[in-house]
Amino acid sequence: MTNSRVLISGAGVAGPALAYWLVRRGFDVTVVERAPELRTAGYKVDVRGAGTEVLRKMGLLKAAQAADTGMRRITYVKKNGRPLAALPADLLMGRRGDDLEIMRWDLSRLMHDATRDDVDYVFGDTITSINDRDVTFEQRKPQEFDYVVGADGLHSVTRRLSMGEVPLRHLGAYISIFTVPNTLGIEREEFMYFRPERLAFAYAMEPAQPARVGLTFASPELDFDRRDVAAQKAMLHEAFAGTGWRVDEFLAGMDRTDDFYFDSLSQVELPAWSKGRVALLGDAAYCPAPASGQGSSLALVGAYVLGRHLGEPGGLAEYERRMRPYVEKNMAFGRKMAKDMVPGGRLSIAVRSYGMRTLKYHPRKEQVIDRILAPMLDAANAIEL
Repeated sequence: MTNSRVLISGAGVAGPALAYWLVRRGFDVTVVERAPELRTAGYKVDVRGAGTEVLRKMGLLKAAQAADTGMRRITYVKKNGRPLAALPADLLMGRRGDDLEIMRWDLSRLMHDATRDDVDYVFGDTITSINDRDVTFEQRKPQEFDYVVGADGLHSVTRRLSMGEVPLRHLGAYISIFTVPNTLGIEREEFMYFRPERLAFAYAMEPAQPARVGLTFASPELDFDRRDVAAQKAMLHEAFAGTGWRVDEFLAGMDRTDDFYFDSLSQVELPAWSKGRVALLGDAAYCPAPASGQGSSLALVGAYVLGRHLGEPGGLAEYERRMRPYVEKNMAFGRKMAKDMVPGGRLSIAVRSYGMRTLKYHPRKEQVIDRILAPMLDAANAIEL
């Protein structure tokens, strides 16, 4: 189509997925990533509905399915560690048809490997200013680009440079993910433990592999330094110490790990996803919060739609018109799940526990789960590609 130059900030999922579609339309694409290499940390993510259709169009669905986590079971445990209930993971998490669960870095690697021969990847650098076509960087010399796309996540630098500070919508909780030794001996199983306004979970693929632990707690918005890991770990100690099960063991492992993530459950809500020659994509534009399970699908679908329309007359407006209804449904589901993710008091936990214990014996449990998860299934398929 054109020899236009596009700079994409962020080499996670959304950025390389967009690059895939743009190079096929003749764009000259550069992807800049702050990290020194592809990130290998993170957690498992779902790809559902329209997201799996994008993988199919990219010719990557079979490769993604081959990297599926293969989680077999989710087990709810009591304070003393005894199982409360165990249910098939695909049933409980609402995966249907070609829906899949994959580690985030495996999905990112698939995107990168599909584009690395056609795209200029620049690691260990970041954008410092954008002035029309002129872009400056921390490390490399300034360059000119016809378009800049921010696919750099919840705390997007591109969004701040192009649109100023945008307050996030706090959903009332914080989440941390980190790796610890797999002393539980977990094999393709996830354990969940609920306390009032607290959730602890752990999962692993194989007994010989580290386990990934998640800690989520309800809280009003906190003022903390995102770079101060020691202070974030201290907050988790204060919130979870002495709550039972293996949580104190997990906290001790957290203190020794260098693979640590902590952030709020927040959404990004913007009246527009572009300004001038700058467009936003994925979490940078419309983060639905991790509780939604739909961030990766939104990134893939957004990349497909923007990749078809960038550079056309009115293309950025068409990108927003096509994506808005889909995004809004997934954002609404994210808000609902953020409330459900962290239980309230003991009565709420008791009701949840009773439901889990009895569901496995229900003769129509699939229909029960589908009815509960109907808003998610609707949101996951709320766009035609």
